[in-house]
Amino acid sequence: MKKISLCLILFCGIIQISAQNDSIYIGAKLSPDRKTFEVNQEIVYYNHSDKDLNTVKLLNWVSAYNRRGTSLVYRKLEDRNNDLHFAKNDELGKLLELNIKNSENQEIHVDTITDENLFIPLKNALKPGESITLQLQYRMQLPDKKFTGYGTSAQNIALKYFFIVPDRFDPDNISPRNYHDIEEPVSFNTFWTINFDIPVNTFIEGNLPQIQMNSFKGYLDSDPEFSISSYTSPIIKVNVDGTDTEIKFGYNLKPDEKQNLEFYLPLHLKFLKEKIGSLPKSLFISDKFRAKEDFFGNNDITFWKFRFQLFTDAEKTDLDYFGIITKKILDENIIADKQKDHWFKNGLKSYLEIQYLKKFYKDTKLLGTLPESKIFGIKPLKFFHASKVKLLDRYGLAYQYIMLQNLDQKIDEDFGVLSNFNDMAISSFETGSLFNYSADKIGDQTFNELIKNYVSQNTGKRIDPDDFLKDLAQKEKTTNYLSQFFKQKNRVNFKLKRITKENNSLQIKIAKNTDAPIPVKLETETRNGERKAYWIETEENERSKDFSLPASDNIYKVTLNSGYIFPESSYRDNFLYAKGIFSNTKKLKLKLIKDIPNPEYNEIYISPRVRFNNTYDKFLLGVNLKNQSFFDQKFLYSFTPTYSTGTGKLTGSGAVSYSFLPAESIIRSLTFGVSGSYFHYDYDLAYRKASAFSTLSFRKNPRSTVSRSIGFSYNYFERDLSPIMIANDDYKKYNLWGLGYSYSDSQMIHEKSLSLSTQGMEDFNKITAEGFYRWEFAPKQKLSVRLFAGYFLRNDTRNNLFNYGISRVSNYTFSYNLLGESASSGLLSQQFILADGGFKSFLPGSVNHWITSVNVDSSIWKIFHVYADAGVYKNKDFPTKFIWDSGIKVRIIPDFLEVYFPIQSSLGFEPSFKDYAKRIRYTLVLNLGSIINAARRGWY
Repeated sequence: MKKISLCLILFCGIIQISAQNDSIYIGAKLSPDRKTFEVNQEIVYYNHSDKDLNTVKLLNWVSAYNRRGTSLVYRKLEDRNNDLHFAKNDELGKLLELNIKNSENQEIHVDTITDENLFIPLKNALKPGESITLQLQYRMQLPDKKFTGYGTSAQNIALKYFFIVPDRFDPDNISPRNYHDIEEPVSFNTFWTINFDIPVNTFIEGNLPQIQMNSFKGYLDSDPEFSISSYTSPIIKVNVDGTDTEIKFGYNLKPDEKQNLEFYLPLHLKFLKEKIGSLPKSLFISDKFRAKEDFFGNNDITFWKFRFQLFTDAEKTDLDYFGIITKKILDENIIADKQKDHWFKNGLKSYLEIQYLKKFYKDTKLLGTLPESKIFGIKPLKFFHASKVKLLDRYGLAYQYIMLQNLDQKIDEDFGVLSNFNDMAISSFETGSLFNYSADKIGDQTFNELIKNYVSQNTGKRIDPDDFLKDLAQKEKTTNYLSQFFKQKNRVNFKLKRITKENNSLQIKIAKNTDAPIPVKLETETRNGERKAYWIETEENERSKDFSLPASDNIYKVTLNSGYIFPESSYRDNFLYAKGIFSNTKKLKLKLIKDIPNPEYNEIYISPRVRFNNTYDKFLLGVNLKNQSFFDQKFLYSFTPTYSTGTGKLTGSGAVSYSFLPAESIIRSLTFGVSGSYFHYDYDLAYRKASAFSTLSFRKNPRSTVSRSIGFSYNYFERDLSPIMIANDDYKKYNLWGLGYSYSDSQMIHEKSLSLSTQGMEDFNKITAEGFYRWEFAPKQKLSVRLFAGYFLRNDTRNNLFNYGISRVSNYTFSYNLLGESASSGLLSQQFILADGGFKSFLPGSVNHWITSVNVDSSIWKIFHVYADAGVYKNKDFPTKFIWDSGIKVRIIPDFLEVYFPIQSSLGFEPSFKDYAKRIRYTLVLNLGSIINAARRGWY
């Protein structure tokens, strides 16, 4: 009887628990043109909170596609994608009509159906544990699939986030929740029944169990998604230890890809079962999910008509789908609020990837087989340290890259404000590295058992990752130091201070820059390559630690946290030699061209430089010596001695700078530096320039396109003068100081910038303002407006050297990249620099009092633009004068190589002039940094 009673109690408990789960029934009919759905829907919604609810919030996320100005449109623009902004009406997604009734069959009025959040008022408060039934009838237009990967296309329909559902993650919060296309969960632990009415010869697959043709039913802890197409989707069935798992794909597989998957998927699932304990019965992989979760950095490199393969097709399939399958299983097994707890699943994915790479790709290089490629019988990449970096190092390197620019974010930052690069480098890679670090210390098996227990104990309910960190701290027998990394930017740094030999032991001193009791991994290596590892515990508030080792071990080198195992702020002080002439220091290494830095060495990069400077220096042949690698550093130096073939003299330049990068501050960077240069600016006339400068860059949200900075500089100039210049009492020496503020916003549709500056010396002071606005009014069609104003507060100069330019700039600071500094005729003199007045026609004169001008430029067809400039200026003792010009611009390489053809101006109809060819202008920007900055927009 006791057993029967116990069974009845358990059964009733199960029934009660089941009754507390939401259920959603959907009948959806697809139109023949596959553009719209007619939906009949019933929602049984429970109050899962501990408060009375007077309003039920429904998510109507198809409306995120319905117009310009939604959060989704803005987020896509941040990612440098303007497809949705310029979408046609029939490409948009929208709710066309909606009727809602309650349990008493009474109609519920909704103010608007265009909002992403529908707030349903309740006649009577819904108490905790009580339910309400809502009947919905609506018709919706599907968006084009090209915007987010969900929607309709000629090939198939991908359905996710389109049906109206309750907000399960925030039931008692009436603040809006908007769709940002970040794969955040909406519904969990919900019973779904979905019946589709679709055209004939159309097939559907999804992540719900299929009970009959076009009908699906079952519980989901993730959101339902389906693929509707004119072909049957491929399915691969895998048996692991007697358990079947069915993997369904929402896209076609190439024959080779399917064959590789049939080999690798059993390995993947067996590996994952050993690590996390269980496997779902079925998995559905959409094309969108595959593109988001595949392995970053294993794609072939294509350049023009050349293609360089890093990994074989089989290896790419293995690496890609291990990450895809891993994340999909984690999504199916773990319920988490992606906005707040994104790092947990992303970090586990990276941890499992690291474990997989350790087992099957331990010695594989980051560049794969690319370093083996030959050019004229030589393997040029073998000269780079990048060719020796392991694939496993990618996790630490990605974190280092973004952290050294002070653009990293906190691990527990809300996912919606993470930049795309921080999504990968911080939420995934840094967290995965920390998990791997802990697993290395306590043992992989112990860590995996911790994961298994945590996942099984939290099945069917929303997790709190802090509980996992507490369990981990208990296993490590330390305080919960990891949680500190998730709530603030990680700037932990370990340093090998020194190694001393005392009697028969080596005394090793280790320092750290934090009071947290973080363990550190120390490794020793002999000349024969024999290695030993030691885990050294550090106490709270203990900034340094002494460690003793037997000297008889013939230790040659000591390393801390090798292989980027711990995400430190710097690895440059983690290596010391115990013997030889480099004892207690690092070796020096000379390298050609930029490279991924090798923290074991002090590296100096040596690269040849060739410049052309009109006919003054002719070719400048030299070599550049610097310490700047592909990664930023706080302390930088660069020296470039050159030989001037035109003068037979040595010329060159050099600079030294240091940047302060506070992790938590309104300041992103504060840089101080000095520089100097010696070149020729005219025939046999040289200039010498010495500068001291400081730049303060303000903190920016890495997703934001806004940058702000303040700069100060002091410059000393000394010029050689010609006899005529001496006779005219020209300036041989002068000192300039400058102070300026700049603001820029490089967003796609409305790009704008503003700069304010003042400059002065003994003979003048002037203030300058410049504003720029560029509007993309149609795809790849832009209108730009520039406003310029300059005013001399005081001008007692002896000539026009420091005047504002109208159509030419006076390069008295030698800061403009002019091909011909003093060229007054010929092709080099036709170079145009957008500065000062910004006029493209050769309007004579310069300005010594004040000037205002406006420069307008607009697309007309493909690479062809029209431009117009107008302005007013005044010189001392002369009346105010109005000037203007207009013409055609051809954008060969936008913003880098553009050609101006003047048409009409204050001078007249310019094509009628005999010397018209000499009036054509061009811009030429040879700045690699500008190209890189343009390419990385949308990432950070």
